[in-house]
Formats: sequence, structure tokens, C-alpha cells
Amino acid sequence: MTATASWPNSPSSAPTPEELARLHAWWRAANYLSVGQIYLKDNPLLRQPLQREHVKPRLLGHWGTTPGLTFLYAHANRAIRQRGLRAMYITGPGHGGPGLVASTYLEGTYSEVYPAVSEDEAGMKRLFTQFSFPGGIPSHVAPETPGSIHEGGELGYALSHAYGAMFDSPDQIAFTVVGDGEAETGPLATSWHSNKFVNPQQDGVVLPILHLNGYKIANPTVLARIGEDELEALLRGCGHTPLFFTGGFDDEDPLEIHERFAAVLDEALDQIAEIKQRAFEDAAAGRETERPAWPMIVLRTPKGWTGPKEIDGQQTEGSWRSHQVPLASARDTDEHLADLDAWLRSYRPEELFDEDGRLLEDIAAAAPSGALRMSANPSTNGGSVLTPLRLPDFRDYAVEVPSPGGTVAEATKVLGTWLRDVIRDNPRTFRLFGPDETASNRLQAVYEATDKQWNARLEEHDRTEHLARAGRVMEVLSEHQCQGWLEGYLLTGRHGMFSSYEAFIHIVDSMVNQHAKWLKVTNELEWRRPIASLNYLLSSHVWRQDHNGFSHQDPGFIDHMVNKKAEIVRVYLPPDANTLLSTYDHCLRSRQYVNVVVAGKQPGPTWLDMDEAIVHCTRGLGIWDWAGTEQPGREPDVVLAGAGDIPTIEVLAAAKILRTEIPELRVRVVNVVDLMRLQDDSEHPHGLSQRDFDGYFGQDVPVVFAYHGYPWLIHRLAYRHDRGSRIHVRGYKEEGTTTTPFDMLMLNDSDRYHLVMDVIDRVEGLGTRYAALRQRMVDTRLRARAFAYEHGEDVPEITRWQWGDGGDAAPAGAPADTGGDNE
Repeated sequence: MTATASWPNSPSSAPTPEELARLHAWWRAANYLSVGQIYLKDNPLLRQPLQREHVKPRLLGHWGTTPGLTFLYAHANRAIRQRGLRAMYITGPGHGGPGLVASTYLEGTYSEVYPAVSEDEAGMKRLFTQFSFPGGIPSHVAPETPGSIHEGGELGYALSHAYGAMFDSPDQIAFTVVGDGEAETGPLATSWHSNKFVNPQQDGVVLPILHLNGYKIANPTVLARIGEDELEALLRGCGHTPLFFTGGFDDEDPLEIHERFAAVLDEALDQIAEIKQRAFEDAAAGRETERPAWPMIVLRTPKGWTGPKEIDGQQTEGSWRSHQVPLASARDTDEHLADLDAWLRSYRPEELFDEDGRLLEDIAAAAPSGALRMSANPSTNGGSVLTPLRLPDFRDYAVEVPSPGGTVAEATKVLGTWLRDVIRDNPRTFRLFGPDETASNRLQAVYEATDKQWNARLEEHDRTEHLARAGRVMEVLSEHQCQGWLEGYLLTGRHGMFSSYEAFIHIVDSMVNQHAKWLKVTNELEWRRPIASLNYLLSSHVWRQDHNGFSHQDPGFIDHMVNKKAEIVRVYLPPDANTLLSTYDHCLRSRQYVNVVVAGKQPGPTWLDMDEAIVHCTRGLGIWDWAGTEQPGREPDVVLAGAGDIPTIEVLAAAKILRTEIPELRVRVVNVVDLMRLQDDSEHPHGLSQRDFDGYFGQDVPVVFAYHGYPWLIHRLAYRHDRGSRIHVRGYKEEGTTTTPFDMLMLNDSDRYHLVMDVIDRVEGLGTRYAALRQRMVDTRLRARAFAYEHGEDVPEITRWQWGDGGDAAPAGAPADTGGDNE
């Protein structure tokens, strides 16, 4: 465990009148630039009378939350300057984009990143014109905004991103604004408990600021309408020390408002400094630090603060009407144009900017300089501080394979031994995240190198359960928090992975949507450096959730991810332990991807030795000639293809039946690891050309494809290659229950017997010649189901089947299932 002595402990002092005036001027400038971005495309400094043609034809953006965000940004800057803090600013109300763009422009960072948006009148005009404009920038705090790691367009994840960013960042602080609308979301409500997973000795600080401006888009917010006692009890109950501030609701002098809030912020930062000092002293003495009640701030200000009080006779400031564009007809009516002119001039831009349009030097001095600017914090451009992982040679963890299927192994358990040493060799830059399922998914070997981080109360027996104040495994029964923490960790230049049950990873569908969009946009921004990929390991998958039943059976996350841009998404279905090792080594080395890896945890055959596995994974798919009955120089009669560990077993079992029962049939067996290889090379970087596709799957040969997930995805991926619809796919078709593993396959017509029937039905001439064999396959299925329903387990010919066992007349095969989880 490492503590830092470098936490700034400079004594705080109240701002002088001069500092308050400078701070207020900086805030006015930020608000002026924010309003200008929403409304103006010309006349940026109002040096001419405001005309309709100066106003954008389409008014887009969000004003209501913006003045609160700029107010907090200005005060954070004061604290950074005084204390030397290394800080970042995370805005849960991400639609307050104009405020953050304005703040980064005033700090000079925006012009450094985008020189065309210069610090003068011409640059200001460009700043205004580009906002929410075709060919410009979005209205949210998007990847284009320097200093941002949180898009905010989808509410609920500000705190989880902030805490993820602060893990292993002991000398940093995240000023994190939580909107009161955002606070109504489930993920945000849960993320108040992230403070139970922060170690004051090795992690940084999150300062939550709950911004109560009272309204969402059209309704009041819950936390703004409950009593302060109730709100304080809620936040204290979540382990925080709330500090309350209210301002902007009367005619109070603005400088007095700034002075009062500066005192509240100083109190919070003084408490943080004391906590960090205790943590350092504890670490020096070899003591653990008990979890503190970290401070937070509850800031209550009017929505649309400093904007028009009324518009068309209706309250605007302090109302939901200020949420987006209060003066929606500024280009169309003289009344709204005059109101806009008065609003803009209320900030007195002539006192803020010089003749060239540059912020006056005295006002600019309110912001920090260099890397202390929140918009220039290197950690917010995570790729710029990213160091490669030290990865142990995965080949040293290989399962020995004397012959195909000759060794049984639990693939994820084997992977866990390698991950144990990844953690050992990267003690400050790699973490494993998951919702209470690390051991359930057979990755428990990692506990030989680390513990689960836990800063709530520890019972004596917890020490033997791998709970500790510091650890590299982060478990909380909230997929949202795991996803948010990992995203924050990756976006600030570290590495990690997320292990989950396959069916429940859907909970983060919308979150990974936003992350994939972030990666897509940052690929187009030269100044954003590539970050480590977001890596999933989905286990406890659909074909081995027979014991938990229908609710746990859903392989659809793959379908969801394939909707994302081809340059971002990778999907891997390794068929055994050695291919899983090779696949995950590749994933942890990669950058700017979302890697989805699906692998079972139950004992299963290992088909390929490590050298073969590496070649197979490098190709992404391959012909397993040892499994087929092809004849050199002749096209196969049928291709049996499989993607996924259980479908691979069924394909091989079907191939074995065909070898015995129809020995003259030329069968090719193809296994697919990289699902994206099925696409055309014009659609995905990993796609196959038509020539290469035909090389694997033949030209006019029927293909029977056993797939891990929903069968229609294979058709969708391969549609350009699939001339004449010759590919027939078996997969999960939403049939399931609590039953035996093999019955699960039969319920979805994905078992080996049905695959044999499919071959008989689709290869010309077999239907009449082998009608008796087909009937035997039907009967065998019926007997297998009857046996399972009577005995509660699968028939011995299934549970004892092996590829090299000498050959039954109707062989069948999956290794024995050792049972599932109790969850």
C-alpha cells in the first residue's frame, strides 16, 4: 500500500476583495461566452447593435445548468491556484457543454488544442459559430472538449467515472458535479456508495458537488423538493459529510455570494487535506486508515442563474423554462432579440475583453497555468500517460494437449492463473472489475496476488475471504458501477477488464454505447491519444445456465455490440483454454477497442495445443482437418462450422457421427474464434474477401453453422458472402428453462443430433438415402430428453463423450457439467 506525502497542505486563506472581483469577472466572462455559443454566429463582442442576422437560424443547447457549472469551475480554479491541486472537472450535467467549452477557452487550453479558435475576436466568432452547428461541435461535454473524460449526454455516471479515475491516483482530486436530475437515476443513486471502495492511502479524492437547481427538462427534481434535514440524513447515511450552500435567489451582492461559497469550498478542501495527512501518517506507521466520512457539497442555485428573469411574462430564471434555449425566437421577433441583447450586455463584455477580443490579463490570472489547468490535466487525455502492461508470457500457462480433446480444463480458471500474474506484475496500473462474480467465473487464482478492495466495516473472518483495505479486484453488485469505474480508470491512462455473467452484462448496454461513441470520436481527434481497450470476459454463459434457468439465458450482448462502428468492436469466441489465453493476451495489448470475449467456466475439452491455438487465433478462424473427412483436391460435400465453446463440441460430435454413419461424405469442419471474420472485408477490418471466404466455406456448398448466440447474427454478418442463402445457422432462439445442459441444446435445436439431421436435409441426395439415420437422430433426442426428465441428468453417452473415445454408432458429447452457481 502506498501513501503520498505530496498532497497539497498549503494553508487556505479567504479570498481578498481583489480576488473576489477577479473571480466574479472570470465567471461573467464564462457565462457571456456560454450564451454567445448558444445564440450568436456573428458580432461576438457586441460592437455593433445586435441584429437578427447575428443570431443562428437554429438555436440549440442547454443554458439552465451552465451558470452553476461555470460558477463551480471558477471556484475550483481559485482553489487550485492557492493549494497547487492536481484536479479534473467532471460534469454530470454534461449538456452544460457551452460552460465547459467557455471555461477551457478562457484557460487558453482550447486555443492550444484548436489553434483556429484563437484568443481574439475572430477566434471568439469561430467559438460561437461552431457550437451545435453543422460541421462544428456537439452541445454536450464531448470528447472534443479538452479536460473531459465524461460525455454526460447520458445521465447517471458522473460519480462512477470520477471514482474510477481516482483509483491509484493518490495526488489528484476530481471536482464532480452531480445534477439533481441525474441524481434521480439508479446508477447515480448507487454510486454514492463508491466511497466504500476508496483507500485514502493509495487513491485520489472525489469531491461530489450535488447541484440543486430545482428542475429537469420540464419538472421539479426530487432532491430539490425534500427538506434539508431529510437530504442531509440521506447523504450522511451514504457516508458523506455534506456542506450546504444556497445563493443567487435574492439581491445579495455577487461578491458576497462568491465569498460565502469560497468559505464552504475551503472547508471541504481543509477536511480532505486532514484526511490525506492522516492517511500518510498511518501509512508511514504501517497502519490501515479507517474509512473517513469524505466531505461533499450541496450547492443550491437558481436554474438559469443570471439569465432573463421572465420571458413573455413567465418566470424563466429559477424555472424549467431556462433548461434549454430560453429565448427561442431571438432571430424571429424583435422582443426576444432585445431580450437577448440585454442579457448578453448584462455581463459587460467591454470590461472583460480587450480591443483584440482577448480576455484581460488580470482576469485571466484567475485560472491556473500549465498542467494545473483542469482542461490540461494530462490524465484527462489518458493515452498520453498510458504505459504498456508488463504481461507474462501466456504460453507458460498452456494446457498440454496430447491429442485433440485429450485434456479437460476449465478455460476461465486457466485464464485466472495468468491474470494473477498480470496483477502481480502491474500493481498500480491494472484492476479487475466485476459484480460479485470473480470466483464464480473461476478467476479466483487472482486472490493469490491481491485482495478485493473494501473500505466498509471489516469483520474478523473477512481477512480469509480476501477482503482488504487495498486490492486490485473491485466487486460491487452493480454492473453500472463496475462499468463506470472501469471506464474512468481506462480514460485516465490505466488498464483493466470486466468479468460478468453473460446474461446480465446487458445492464450496461447504454453505458458501453456511450464509451464506444467516445472511442469513435477520439479516433478522429489527433490530440486524443489511444487508451487501453475496454475488455469484457463474459462467462456463466447461455449454454451453461441450465441450472439457473431462463432468466440467466441471454447471449444478446454480442448483437448489441455489433451495432457499433466496425473500427471499435471486436468479438471473440475462443473454443478452449489455450485459445482463451491467446485471445486475452491480444486484448490486453490492444488500444481503442471494445473487446467482447465469451468463454465458459465449466470443464471442457482442450482442442489445440498452444502453438496451434496461437495460429488459430491469429487467423481468427480455421479448418480443423483432423476433425473432417475431406479428400485432397475435392470440394467438401458440406461444411460444419462452429463458433463458441459449446457449439464447437456439438459440431465435433456431429462430425464424428457422420464419419461413422456416412463415411463417404466429405465433411469440412471450420471453427471461428473472431466473429468479425465473417463480415466482408469492405465492412470490417477483420473481414474476409470473397475469395478467402469461399476458401473456408466453399462456393456452393451447404454450410451448417452452430453458433453461440442468436442465429440471425451470423446471417447478418455473412450476408454479402452468403450467395443463395446456403448458410443454415443453429443457435439460441429464446428457448430455455431450468433443465440439463444437453436439454438446453435440444430445446434450441443446437445439439449434435439436430446438426446431423440438418446435414441430411441439406446435402443433395442424403434425404432419401439416410432417412433411417435421420429417424434415429430424432429418436435419440427423444430418449435423451426422457432420461433427463426422469433422472435429472443427461444420458451417459453425453456426459462421458470424448472426441477420441473410439466411436459410438451415435456418439454425443459434452463434458460432464460440475454444476453452476448459487446466484
